[in-house]
Amino acid sequence: MTKIVGLTGGIGSGKSTVANYIASKGIPVYIADEEAKKIMERDDVKQKIQELFSESILNDDNSLNRKRIAEQVFNNPQKLKELNAIVHPEVHLHFQNWIKEHKNFPFIIKEVAILFETGGNKQCDKIILITAPEELRIQRATKRDNVDRATIVSRMKNQLPEAEKEFLSDYVVHNIDLQTTFKEVDVILKKLAKL
Repeated sequence: MTKIVGLTGGIGSGKSTVANYIASKGIPVYIADEEAKKIMERDDVKQKIQELFSESILNDDNSLNRKRIAEQVFNNPQKLKELNAIVHPEVHLHFQNWIKEHKNFPFIIKEVAILFETGGNKQCDKIILITAPEELRIQRATKRDNVDRATIVSRMKNQLPEAEKEFLSDYVVHNIDLQTTFKEVDVILKKLAKL
């Protein structure tokens, strides 16, 4: 039976970089955020999302205006919850089908930004947390997303505190220097191969 290994980390932690590194080793990696974006563009899902908002959340080309959605949900926990209630079950179903396609692997990686916040950790056999000092995470995220510090700090407030995530994780990687991080990840992958 293929084991599910959750890979998570807060904004700016470097979890996507680690996910890409793991994928480069030939290990199947499911990037939940990327799959969610694709699923959200499906007409049936898009219609349900539009019904949540009073103003149009579509661009001229009929694609979702993610910036407008983000502005609406990041300061409105109830709206965020309603949006997640539409998207998360669809992603879960997609993941179940994806895992069947990779059942010959001893384990797969499921990369999810808000793994604990959504209860996704309960479906994982093991969990890897990528973390870094808060100030470094803020610097990385402001540079990557081209937004101001206040925006990143506000997004961080929607995520579980790092200390709680560390407590709930099987493996914790402090991603300050990438070479050291990749070495730590290699050690973890060897352990996972023996599960």
